[in-house]
Amino acid sequence: MANNMKINDKVTVGPQPSENEIQQLSQQGFKTVVNFRTEGEDEQPLSPDAEGEKVKAAGLKYLHIPVSMKSMGPELVDQFREKYSELPEPVFAHCKSGKRAGAMVMMHMAVEKGMSGEETLQKAEKMGFECEQEELRQFVKSYVDNHSK
Repeated sequence: MANNMKINDKVTVGPQPSENEIQQLSQQGFKTVVNFRTEGEDEQPLSPDAEGEKVKAAGLKYLHIPVSMKSMGPELVDQFREKYSELPEPVFAHCKSGKRAGAMVMMHMAVEKGMSGEETLQKAEKMGFECEQEELRQFVKSYVDNHSK
């Protein structure tokens, strides 16, 4: 799959997989798919429920946490972080383009590692995550600064 970004051995972030790519994820050794798309987004080949059925049929665990810029808040990140710790790894996390998924995964990892918000943004940029939305940048920075150990 093009445009996937392997964060580490435990998690890869990418854009929406096709039905065929969901099968490939299983063959590539992934154990879980996390979908951050909301119901009814543009260019959504499968509804979150239909995707869940395909993922489970491929023998993978499925977690759907709908995230939009309007709904993204600390509670949603906390919900993801709580459930993430229970997921079989490696995990493939996605949204439409991979940006929301990347932000959610980076916030989780940064808090676990005790990083600052600014360090998180710098690391994300070094890894190739481009965050042109100032609102998202500020949210990531604020969340990590307020939750790091």
